[in-house]
Amino acid sequence: MNYLTFYNFNAMQNLFQNYPYLAAVISALFIWLIIWKGIALWKAARLNDKWWFIALLVVNTVGILEILYIYVFSKRKNLEQSSVINSQ
Repeated sequence: MNYLTFYNFNAMQNLFQNYPYLAAVISALFIWLIIWKGIALWKAARLNDKWWFIALLVVNTVGILEILYIYVFSKRKNLEQSSVINSQ
């Protein structure tokens, strides 16, 4: 049996020909993901959040988890760190 008989190599090409806007949507989604994931991973690394870094790196949530980390969880850690520094 030949593997090539089970897979249609023209399927992706036909898909993009039938739906020309699909390539633009996929490209925009990819750029969206890369930007948010990069910012979130950078913040997690700077704040020494090892478990958040691993979770953000492994889990793909179309940017939702990354946005939550940037605007909710990293702010909470910053507040905790600043209150510890101020109390000393």
